[in-house]
Amino acid sequence: MHPDLWRKTVAAAVVVLPLMFISCNRQSVAQKQPVGEEQNAGAARVGTTGTTAPAQPDAAAASSTATASDAAIERDADAIKALEDMSNYLRTLKAIQVHATTSRDEVLVDGQNVTFSGTLDMIAERPNHLRAEVINDKQQRMYFDDGKTFSVWARRVNYYATIPAPPTLRELADKLSDQYNLELPLADLFYWGDSKTTADIVGAIDVGAAQVDGTTCEHYAFRQKGADWQVWIQQGNYPLPRKLVITTTTDPARPRFTSVMTWNLAPSFDDAAFTFQPPKDAKKIMFGRTPTGHSE
Repeated sequence: MHPDLWRKTVAAAVVVLPLMFISCNRQSVAQKQPVGEEQNAGAARVGTTGTTAPAQPDAAAASSTATASDAAIERDADAIKALEDMSNYLRTLKAIQVHATTSRDEVLVDGQNVTFSGTLDMIAERPNHLRAEVINDKQQRMYFDDGKTFSVWARRVNYYATIPAPPTLRELADKLSDQYNLELPLADLFYWGDSKTTADIVGAIDVGAAQVDGTTCEHYAFRQKGADWQVWIQQGNYPLPRKLVITTTTDPARPRFTSVMTWNLAPSFDDAAFTFQPPKDAKKIMFGRTPTGHSE
């Protein structure tokens, strides 16, 4: 998903701390990118390829279709409130540990979806400490933010890159996305709840109770321009997001990203966990900037 569109999606969700920027990209599987960068913004951004609307038989038919579509969209106030409650709760958590299993579609040049699976393990301490490891079918990456320096290590090829870290993880997510086309793991957790409005959400429904890995959750579905997305929120006193599914609606292939999360709200760690010590034989490289990136 384009950064601006996804930020609107996340902001409109009025959710807090950070859910996993996810990427469903249109590209060839054979396409490669420099090691110092995450593949097409990592595992976090839904594709932005547009599609031309099918031709309508006539104006009356087009009007009828639009009217039927509008009538089918609901915006349940209780579903919106559930997002706000989750946001408020997440905002109270100073430190978190999250394990996620993920799947991400990439769209081939002929329009076919292919799916890549992976895992993500992260420890984060607000405002500016993070350690994450991403392992999937295409790559293995480790991310470190010790409050002063952000580092990415590509373990399989033993390359690493560093940049000065901004004061907060939210600002780090912005910087990586804007300047380097790189997504911070579980970046959504650091975006949710920054906005005070849900105006961009045009559809919101409570699907009902569901189980996610044995935990009872409430299943909600939302609709915004460019994306349909679902979140399963744990019932009870700990309203944590336990599952997320995002579908890109601007691409006729409708690629999807899915993440299922397990939480530890009392992680054990010390400052050394967030510090990257490169192996002696590791090669330092530079982050590749996006064309629109700004100078330091």
